[in-house]
Amino acid sequence: MKKSYDTYNLDDDDQDDGPSKSLLKRQSTELQQLGESLIELAPQELDELQLPEKLRDAIDVAKRITAHGGLYRQKQFIGKLMRKIDVEPIRAALEARRQLHRTEVLRLRRVEQWRDRLLDGDAASLVALLEEYPAADRSQLERLIARALHERQRKQPPAAARELFSVLRAVMEPA
Repeated sequence: MKKSYDTYNLDDDDQDDGPSKSLLKRQSTELQQLGESLIELAPQELDELQLPEKLRDAIDVAKRITAHGGLYRQKQFIGKLMRKIDVEPIRAALEARRQLHRTEVLRLRRVEQWRDRLLDGDAASLVALLEEYPAADRSQLERLIARALHERQRKQPPAAARELFSVLRAVMEPA
């Protein structure tokens, strides 16, 4: 006897089977990647996150594992442990850390740009810098620029340019 498909209720939308298998797999992979991010952190940064003891121990073990297979299994274990805790504070802390890093990179890039402008030999650049940062010591900057240009002409190591960078970095430091 052949069964027809009419005997099965295929349109039964009332059943909720929970999250799909692919969704669960994606969530598990995300947690494992978050765990990998934790493994890369320094111990003092991990201390700031105040992780559960079992998770912190698993991360410390993962840092010591050198075998590829063992590390892979440990990362999976960390992902499994993370399924049992609220990971949003961890995500928020890691994102705040990334934002701080991005801000610092942009600030250092701006210092580099100012240094390069000053070393291009344009006097207007120094005036513009002093207008934007009135606390800067004009005579110190002029000396460093002259030394850096002299070093550049003689093809010497850029010691004065590095010192100029440090001085600019201090001047441009946010209050």
